Amino acid sequence: MKFNTRLVSALALAVMMCIGLSACAKKKEGKVEVTDQQFTIRKDGDFNWTIDATGKIRNSGEVDLKNVVVTAYCRSCGEVLTSGTWYISDVPKTSEQQDTINFLAVGAEETFSFREVAFYFNQSRVAPEALPEKIEVVVESFETAEK
Repeated sequence: MKFNTRLVSALALAVMMCIGLSACAKKKEGKVEVTDQQFTIRKDGDFNWTIDATGKIRNSGEVDLKNVVVTAYCRSCGEVLTSGTWYISDVPKTSEQQDTINFLAVGAEETFSFREVAFYFNQSRVAPEALPEKIEVVVESFETAEK
């Protein structure tokens, strides 16, 4: 009887240790990187221009991802509409200003495109000469796909 109690106690202890160790195991993480980004200036009216973005992202993490939201920010653009300067809106991004990739498998690469990263207004109808300096595509959010 003493032997059975010790055996059951040892097995219970081993099971609890296995559960504890598995809880501490490192969970697989998702990681997305922008592999290509291109910005183009598009005439949007007689006095208006806007920047559109295209490019590619890759899932370089350890798990499949879903609902990957990609957008861009112009860090050097102002928030006030001034003739002859690039500016951005202070309202949340619209569906036109971001792209959502529904599913991205591990190692897979997917293209994205969206419009209206930044805006330009000029009363003299002169087009902007160059893109703003600090403009970048970012992965705003993503979820891990359950298997």
